[in-house]
Amino acid sequence: MTPEITIMREELPPMRPPRRHLLSIEDLTRDDVERLLATARSFDQASQRELKKLPTLRGRTVVNLFFESSTRTSSSFELAAKRLSADVMSIKAAGSSVDKGESLKDTALTLNAYDPDVIVIRHAAIGAPQLVAAVTGAHVVNAGDGKHQHPTQALLDLYTIQQELGRIEGVHVAIVGDVLHSRVARSDIQALVLCGARVTLVGPPTLIPRGIEAMGCEVSADIGAIADADVVYVLRMQRERMLEGANYVPSLREYTARWGVTPERLRPGQKVMHPGPMNRGVEIDPRVADSPDALIEAQVRAGLVVRMAVLYDLLTHGPVGVPVEAAMEVA
Repeated sequence: MTPEITIMREELPPMRPPRRHLLSIEDLTRDDVERLLATARSFDQASQRELKKLPTLRGRTVVNLFFESSTRTSSSFELAAKRLSADVMSIKAAGSSVDKGESLKDTALTLNAYDPDVIVIRHAAIGAPQLVAAVTGAHVVNAGDGKHQHPTQALLDLYTIQQELGRIEGVHVAIVGDVLHSRVARSDIQALVLCGARVTLVGPPTLIPRGIEAMGCEVSADIGAIADADVVYVLRMQRERMLEGANYVPSLREYTARWGVTPERLRPGQKVMHPGPMNRGVEIDPRVADSPDALIEAQVRAGLVVRMAVLYDLLTHGPVGVPVEAAMEVA
């Protein structure tokens, strides 16, 4: 007869909390968004102080893994982790083992051996962040996968609108340009609709995905549709994602003539946003980009505090609106 084995409760290993990721706006509820924006505001307050570095994530390790070119996203994630006192390792595809043919899975497994707390990944392939989340023990943040998702860009855009207009609910945002190839557009539509905003997509029919109205937005091919929007969000032509030889518009000159955002097409006080990089003189007139109503630099500043909030939230699931004084305390 097999002897009965009794395991005392205290002998069981402690339960580890489930890993939390930010792979898509679909991962978030409206309460999640409001919590993240409130936390970002607290970090924004802390950044106004002379001593900007906080001890919040001391002893944690953040790996930035970028397989595509990036300035704003990669630099803001790196600075966000450093502002929170985390150890940071930044890896770009160029000069890494990827150049020698190493697969994404093997790269992720190699990094996992270092036991990182967070992996931030940008990759040209849709679903790359999900693969990394499946084979590593880290919390994973999607910093852009193909033309699929860019959730932290959407969060920083919401933060910028909220800071400028005082609300998101009821705000009308017109997104103009190459929606078809834009991960920013998809994430922004989901985030804005989730928070009660109205979204209108404007651009050539060839650059607006069929059936996208199902996401809760309106569609127009007429640039005049931006007239009553509170915010005009301009997208560049994503030529690096376009099929070779495909003619989505007759020429860039015609695109600019029909859908370029110029001062003449805007009303006074209308706010303008752009995720960057900008192609001045194509999708956006330089006079618009440099106008007082352009929120483009505000978006860059928002990127830092929002990404600080995302890292903090994933690793601590802390309270809404962390008091600055508490965050400044050394543990």
